[in-house]
Amino acid sequence: MPSHARSLSLALLLALAAPTLIACGEDHTEGVATATVTDPATPPPTTTTPPGTAEPAAAATAPLAIARDRSTVGFTAAKVTASHDGSFSDFSGSITLAPNDDITASSVEVTIQMDSLQIEPERLAGHLRTPDLLDVAQFPTAVFTSTRIAAGSTEAINGTPATHTVTGNLTLHGQTHAISFPAIIAVSATEVSARAEFSVNRQDFGITYPGMPDDLIRDAVVIRFDVHAPRS
Repeated sequence: MPSHARSLSLALLLALAAPTLIACGEDHTEGVATATVTDPATPPPTTTTPPGTAEPAAAATAPLAIARDRSTVGFTAAKVTASHDGSFSDFSGSITLAPNDDITASSVEVTIQMDSLQIEPERLAGHLRTPDLLDVAQFPTAVFTSTRIAAGSTEAINGTPATHTVTGNLTLHGQTHAISFPAIIAVSATEVSARAEFSVNRQDFGITYPGMPDDLIRDAVVIRFDVHAPRS
């Protein structure tokens, strides 16, 4: 058989086998909510004060810095044959708590330094940083900024019912999309905390590298964070 015919036959075989291969192995997204991904969102419009009317007093807010030593930002990515848990060691952000501890009027912002990615083996970490995947040289940060926090959710996080649904803009790999996902948000006398776990499709953010033909990379990536912002 000519070499070009053999190549064509191999490509066809891999194409036919791909759905079966992807179905094999453990599903790293089992039990994890899938984030809704849409066009970038904007905050709710502010009301306009009619001419001649006194401006209302601005509501005080309290931006609280996220304590990195007590917080984590991580992810799980998978190929056909295995899944890998990773994390980021360098991130910052804040939770702006509205008056009266009103979570639905509050907001959260997180910036991740992508080069701080940590995952085993180190060879995989190096590949994730390249233009094939995250391209950290060209896109050094990922940023999430919430635009709306609504009370209630039908989802659970590791068996615990979520308390809120968070919507905001995620900028990753140079692309910005609005995402909505369930979260557990709590306010106490000492801190504000937010915990979430959800999956996004990497293709939505232009991360398209397919992986090796016999070990394809899954599109779903699970993102998880557990952040704590002290109140003093």
